[in-house]
Amino acid sequence: MGLKLNTKIVLGFVIAVGVLLLTSAVAWYSIQQLGYYTRQVEHTYRVLESASSLRGHLRDAQSQVRGYLLLNDSTYLPGFYQSQPLIDEDFDALQLLTLDNPQQQTRLDTLQRGLREEITFLERWAKMPPSTEVVRRLVREDRARQMALRELITRIQVNEKVLLKERQRRQDFFENTTPAAIVISAILATIIVFWLFTKITRELRANEELQAELTRTNADVARRISIIEALANRVVAGDYTVKISDQEQDSLGNLATSLNHMTQALDTSFTALENRNRELDQFAYVASHDLKAPLRGVVTVVKWIEDELPHELSPQMRQYLDMMKGRLHRLEDLINGLLAYARAGRTERKLEEVSVQQLVEEVTELVVPPTFRVETPAPLPVLTTDRLSLQQVFTNLIGNAAKYHNRPDGLITVTARDLGECFEFRVQDDGPGIAPQFHQKVFLMFQTLRDRNTAESTGIGLSIVKRIIEEQKGSIHIESEEGQGAAFIFTWHK
Repeated sequence: MGLKLNTKIVLGFVIAVGVLLLTSAVAWYSIQQLGYYTRQVEHTYRVLESASSLRGHLRDAQSQVRGYLLLNDSTYLPGFYQSQPLIDEDFDALQLLTLDNPQQQTRLDTLQRGLREEITFLERWAKMPPSTEVVRRLVREDRARQMALRELITRIQVNEKVLLKERQRRQDFFENTTPAAIVISAILATIIVFWLFTKITRELRANEELQAELTRTNADVARRISIIEALANRVVAGDYTVKISDQEQDSLGNLATSLNHMTQALDTSFTALENRNRELDQFAYVASHDLKAPLRGVVTVVKWIEDELPHELSPQMRQYLDMMKGRLHRLEDLINGLLAYARAGRTERKLEEVSVQQLVEEVTELVVPPTFRVETPAPLPVLTTDRLSLQQVFTNLIGNAAKYHNRPDGLITVTARDLGECFEFRVQDDGPGIAPQFHQKVFLMFQTLRDRNTAESTGIGLSIVKRIIEEQKGSIHIESEEGQGAAFIFTWHK
């Protein structure tokens, strides 16, 4: 069976892109290997250079001692002593450069012992009185040691030259394969694209011949599609029990069957989603609750320190402990806020008749300082709702209006407006106000316009308010300008 046009197009482009990606990967790998072996070659040259430098400085040290003994010229001795740190420097460089070569490291251990013996030997002869006979004795006694050192250095150099030859061979290989890989990829991509263009052209001509036949079937398809659209609209409206009774054995009939399966799956999925949300709320509640135990332990330890060591604490240490207690209190407030946020989604709503006027008066007594006035210009309504949720909303809004006021006294006004299916409540204050760019930020979790070090400012209260109101199918927004007070307006269904 022939492939569909779209399948051929996708398949062709996938093959072309795949070839390009494959060859690009090969080229990238070749370039990486080329760079690697280039660095290895450079590394080998540095080893050879350090070995040659070591041999030269060793030869200089030997020559300086011989010159001193042969010519009775003490000016050779400073050169001998200056050669010693240069020999050590060359040896350290060799040891560092060959850390990845255990065989060379073994040779270097032997070389290090030989160098120490040779330097010690030369230092002893540098202290002897100069004469021709002393020089002859030096040459005779030092010949075997010199030959051993030269042989060790030569072995190190030979080994590095073998490595150099192999690394240069690999370097040359990748220098040649990289351009070849790029050229081959370009040729393959060109061939595939040309083949793809030919196939698409033929298929387009065949599709034109099918247009006439498709036109004749549009009427029946449109009728059946209208039935499917009606089902989709009902699904959008939240009715997942709707079904289509289309028994035709064709594509639209199969689509109708699939849609029936989809509505059933959606019904099941939304039920599972509600269960999962409840599990997440339970997890947030338990996790926040368990955080309190170690927090109380830390607070207790700080109190013990203050109670049992009052005379041993310096003013600086007391300041640190006060800072710690402040951070711990803030953390406790954050955990309490998380618990409240979790409970906001977990508690079952108990519907009862609630006098909002009485509820606001009770909240005022609990959270508003005596220096503030809370007014209700018109009587607030009575409605049937979840008292605890509504009380939590008013507690946060009225409490915030007093807590974040810029004066020790102020006026808070609570009003209500009947919108038919719901009431619109307005909590207005005459405080510092909120700039428009922060109207949405204050409802986000842990977001606050106050200093982070202020214990009361956890940034959770308004998040809880927003969550409670949205669960009641209501909405909340702010009307405020900076310096002109703030009004929190929310709707609450009757």
